[in-house]
Amino acid sequence: MGAVLKKTDVGNIIKRVYKGSMAEEAGIEKGDRLVKINGNEIEDIIDYRYHLTDEYLEIELLRADGEHWIIEIEKEYDDDLGIEFENPIMDEVKSCRNKCVFCFVDQLPPDMRPSLYFKDDDFRLSFLQGNYITLTNMSERDIDKIIKYRISPINISVHTTNSELRKKMLNNRSAGNILDILTKLAKNNIEMNCQIVLCPGLNDKEELDNTIRDLGKLSDSINSVAIVPVGLTAYRQGLQKIDPFNEESASYVIDQVQAWQKRFRGSINRDFVYVSDEFYILANRDFPTYESYGDFPQLENGVGLVVKLRHEFYRYLEVLPNIPEIHRHITVVTGTAACGLIKKMCDDLAEKVEHLKIEVVCVENEFFGGHISVSGLVTGRDIYNTLENRYLGDKVVIPQSMMKSDEKIFLDDYTVAALETKLGVPIQISEVEGKKFIQAILNLGDRVKEGEN
Repeated sequence: MGAVLKKTDVGNIIKRVYKGSMAEEAGIEKGDRLVKINGNEIEDIIDYRYHLTDEYLEIELLRADGEHWIIEIEKEYDDDLGIEFENPIMDEVKSCRNKCVFCFVDQLPPDMRPSLYFKDDDFRLSFLQGNYITLTNMSERDIDKIIKYRISPINISVHTTNSELRKKMLNNRSAGNILDILTKLAKNNIEMNCQIVLCPGLNDKEELDNTIRDLGKLSDSINSVAIVPVGLTAYRQGLQKIDPFNEESASYVIDQVQAWQKRFRGSINRDFVYVSDEFYILANRDFPTYESYGDFPQLENGVGLVVKLRHEFYRYLEVLPNIPEIHRHITVVTGTAACGLIKKMCDDLAEKVEHLKIEVVCVENEFFGGHISVSGLVTGRDIYNTLENRYLGDKVVIPQSMMKSDEKIFLDDYTVAALETKLGVPIQISEVEGKKFIQAILNLGDRVKEGEN
């Protein structure tokens, strides 16, 4: 029978059915639209994931010719159907209505690819991809959906628990009830990770103490809290003035948080709150121990990334077999923040391998300007301008963090292929992992077995 498509149907087009999957065996085809599972309308990927756990499925599909089909499938609780959708969340992504005083998107230079200017604040992307959300662009129905479907963990941008200050920082008069929402989620056993973008003169010092204290009361449900310094580019025209962190102010934050960590270790037996690596670099302070980061719960926020990379690098370097002479000159590219560490690591590697020369080039971020020094925001244009008149040797090694997640392309749309052509040398992308970094430099592949490290 024919049917009129509703909005909820439109995003549910199946783009792929895996060979040998339950879906293929049941007759589900590419181009079908998923309408309902067991009588429940499927509005988005969260609905789909929740109802997919049933062991008996009655799946209603709309075929390309307008026919409705009902397909029955019996399965185990955790079995997957083996399909992919054209739109990963099966719905329109919810954009952010905040106008945060520290928003990085508002500080982007003009004429970049349009997708970089889109601000998402969608709880479904938080669950699927680990994105941080403010919870300000959600309805009560969305909150209830998180609780009903046990969407956990969810990553939340808190910034401050001071209601009036949060409204001011997010420029959203609906942003002040964050503590109420966090408490409701905690009472319903939803796990959370939180982040605080710290802005000098706004949410730091006493305000930060109050926020950490409030979040600590919910530590049964909040796994960890990351504190990251505000990122300030050269494109803040018309935006509120915010001072950057310096050595003194970054050091103050470290001492403040370490005092809280000591308290939490005594009360809940874990550090709970962490500062990002940038604070230690800005303050010229030694990093904490590898063990102090536990299971590294906030790596995506740059918390413990340096310590983890260094630990992995030297652990692998210790078991590295005797390497025959390598008459090779390698250029390693990094941002200025990690420059000292990468140079030290490469010097120690070159000392172990005869005739290996590694030159580390630290690229200044001219594209964004301001106070941006992390490797993940280095652009292809800045790399080319830095390397164009240098002898680069046999190849250039760059970290994966400089790439778009699913493509070999930099933030400024420079492709790796174009950079290779202009520089005239091969470019190798290395994962940000100590062992992989050594293997990328030496072209070792997996010569050393996993059990040996």
